[in-house]
Amino acid sequence: MRTGEPGTARAYTPHVLMGRESERRTVERLVAGARIGQSGVLLITGEAGVGKTALLEYGAECATDMRLLRAAGSEPEREIPFGALHQLLRPALGHLDEIPPPQAAALAAALALRPGAAADRFAVGAATLSLLCRFAEDRPVAILLDDLQLFDRPSAAAVTFAARRLMADPIVLLAASRTSELAEPPDQSAQLPRLALSGIDLEAAGELVRRRSASAMTPVTPELLVRLHRVTAGNPLALIELAGAVDRLERTSPAAQLPVPAALVNAFASRARSLGDAGRAALAVAAVAGGDLRVIVGACRGIGVGVEALGEAEDAGLVRIADGRVEFRHPLIRAAVYGDAAPERRRSVHRAVAEALGPLEPDRQAWHLAEATLGPDARVADLLARTAARAHDRSAHDVASAAYERAAGLSPDVDQHDLFCVAAAESAWLAGAGTRATALLTRVGDLAASKVRLRALELRGAIAARTGSLTEALDIFRAAARESSDADARIELLADAVSVCFYLGDAAVAIDLGGQIEDLLQRATTPRARTLGQTAAGVARILTNRGGTDQLRAAVELLTEHGHLLDGDRRLPWLLVGPLFLRDSGSGSGSGSGSGSGSGDELRRTVREVRAEAAVGTLPFLLFHVARDEATTNQWARAEATYDEAIRLARETGQNTELAMCLAGLAWLQARLGRDEPCRALVAEAMPLCRARDIHLGRIWSLFALGELDLASGNARDALAHFDELDALLGTLGLSDPDLSPAPELADVLARLGRRDEAWRTAERYRFVAVTKGQPWAMARAERTVGVLGPVADIDAHFEAALGLHARTLDGFETARTRLAYGARLRRARRRVEARPQLRAALATFDDLGAARWAELASIELAATGETIRRTEPTGAHTLTPQELQVSILLAEGRTTREVAAVLFLSPKTVEYHLRKVYTRLGIRSRVELTERLHDLLGGG
Repeated sequence: MRTGEPGTARAYTPHVLMGRESERRTVERLVAGARIGQSGVLLITGEAGVGKTALLEYGAECATDMRLLRAAGSEPEREIPFGALHQLLRPALGHLDEIPPPQAAALAAALALRPGAAADRFAVGAATLSLLCRFAEDRPVAILLDDLQLFDRPSAAAVTFAARRLMADPIVLLAASRTSELAEPPDQSAQLPRLALSGIDLEAAGELVRRRSASAMTPVTPELLVRLHRVTAGNPLALIELAGAVDRLERTSPAAQLPVPAALVNAFASRARSLGDAGRAALAVAAVAGGDLRVIVGACRGIGVGVEALGEAEDAGLVRIADGRVEFRHPLIRAAVYGDAAPERRRSVHRAVAEALGPLEPDRQAWHLAEATLGPDARVADLLARTAARAHDRSAHDVASAAYERAAGLSPDVDQHDLFCVAAAESAWLAGAGTRATALLTRVGDLAASKVRLRALELRGAIAARTGSLTEALDIFRAAARESSDADARIELLADAVSVCFYLGDAAVAIDLGGQIEDLLQRATTPRARTLGQTAAGVARILTNRGGTDQLRAAVELLTEHGHLLDGDRRLPWLLVGPLFLRDSGSGSGSGSGSGSGSGDELRRTVREVRAEAAVGTLPFLLFHVARDEATTNQWARAEATYDEAIRLARETGQNTELAMCLAGLAWLQARLGRDEPCRALVAEAMPLCRARDIHLGRIWSLFALGELDLASGNARDALAHFDELDALLGTLGLSDPDLSPAPELADVLARLGRRDEAWRTAERYRFVAVTKGQPWAMARAERTVGVLGPVADIDAHFEAALGLHARTLDGFETARTRLAYGARLRRARRRVEARPQLRAALATFDDLGAARWAELASIELAATGETIRRTEPTGAHTLTPQELQVSILLAEGRTTREVAAVLFLSPKTVEYHLRKVYTRLGIRSRVELTERLHDLLGGG
């Protein structure tokens, strides 16, 4: 039963678990696993009264030798930021300063323990995970969460974020959530393992009913039992309640249906109506005020009722009063009492509760005043706006959004209404609720103040770009830029539009926008606007092969000079795009629109800073670019791990654009690694996302992946089909950037099919556009293609030119392909001895990268020169899973286990679990050996 300690479970009787042998064994197994360091998580779902709480209590009985952490959701406290999380973590807060400082600061601010600024919505979840794992280091922990559907949403998000990451810690987490028409479980719980409870069987129902009706005047006949079981579907609480009123059931038509839990609500409401006027009034106060008896006493006094009238409700079995708290026997009783009260009675009770709370609890007071108010009220709107601001400062963005929205509804001033709607939408977006944020923004009228309207348009565009329609995002950003009269603001909005064009592959619009930006740059006043403008204009030109590198270099110089430009902003990743589009190794830059090379040092530094702040929401975009940079250098193993993490986080944060691009990027990498099934599976997932949202760049990468996969496998006709489709798509989009063109691969396939004239024309056209761009990566591919198809006398000239250009990039794979093609051409020209060094170098690179099929092709060519090939099976980083590799890399860089756990949002024991598997796979026993084994992998940064 619930006592004075918050979170103690409500009353339950063990015989409610009759017929639940399988479910009990599941709970026993999870608790036993936690004792030996194997985490267990289970979300128990079912309608009200089905036995969820009883099963939780059985878990508590099984965990008698473990530390217990518990929390229970409460309807009156659903809008109190992190109330349930504080309830849960209170016994563990003594360890708060033993978790990573940024996480500790975020959690302390969320729980109002210390002042602090708003953090990423996942930072509190990461801190919750760290604190729970630290608390479990001394003794196994059992976590019991009842009525999860009644948790405030920030608490539910933090708890489920942590639950999804429990693996190797001595922790069992059991949660119960109702799944009826009255309340759905929070979205965050969707990925947790579930146990759905249904009704008990007839035999167990008979025993339960006999116990309940043993002293009843009317015995339960077998026929009545069958009917009772049928109408309740075996729901234990319904059986117990209705068995106490079998005479009423007997008077009901056998054809009548008694919906459960609606039948329970009606039964509870009927029991409450049997109380006297004072008892009903006091019970209504308890339903509104929550469990604090002090507040209930004050509110009862406010409506002229003595709190002693609650004794009548306690005698009726509706509530229990103990240790300064009033607890309803079941949440449905509270719902029934509140729903049965007249609207005016409810408003008067809310007003009395607000007065009883007083200014010491301003947030709860504001919510109750809002419920007590019928029409517009500037004072209450202002109180709610202050409540929202405080919730925002604690990273309780869901609560902040709800408060701002209610403030908008109560504000008599039109401008304030619009301002509050935008603030509500911004908080909803920070909470990850893009659809809700967009709906809130539609309430901002066309006549809104210009600054408010621009804020609304900018946010709508950002939401559409990350999770909705890219075409819509482009239209919104262009409209916002037209409305803005400030040059710097227009540049930033147009840069956002160019960023969308990059994903859309819309070259025509991109170059038009770039021209507008170039005109505006003469009036730019801030380094930030100049940097964004130069970057966006440069990207627009590159997409259409009209230069752009000088502008990108200017942007990189501005970034170097003004490092503060990268400080926390949603455009932070866009500011880093410039270095990634520059091609040559001397620029210290990366991957561009198609393939390229570079160190990505600035990106990795930024990722480290974002990880330190536990800013999970920012990571998918950054990791996408880091992975692309790694995939286009010699860092393939790193790239696979980075893509994998980006995909997992993009799914979790609902960032569909980054999800689609990362799936396509990883598919391309898997194609080069020669992994047929994973590549095709990734493309199969990416393509529908790309088509649905017009992410044409993702379609381009996916087609490239399929084409290269078939090319390396010798499936020339299938490869041709993919490359032809890709070439046609580029033509439709007007994209003439040679870095996106499959012309070198297309020429290779045509030559294999005996269509050499077509292949030659393709090679010549590509060489022209590559020379026009003037960057080494594309020019090297052009020279290789001409070298493969041109006269024998020109072999050395073209291939040596290609290798010289490759030396100005960091793309080892393309260099190895050129050496393979060079060696193969030399062998066919009967220059076998000269062919061998090229083929050996190609084979070594392909082996180092893990490009199995390309390595096999190089091996075949080398053997054809008369050289004996001795190759060994891969035993290095390529044998590790992406998560194992990510852990290994960070540890080999010198981080401690706790530091790695913090940056990957895992527990230290989970890191140790992965490390043990790495040691076994690699046959090593120390971190020194691990660093040595990964030395080549880490050499690139």
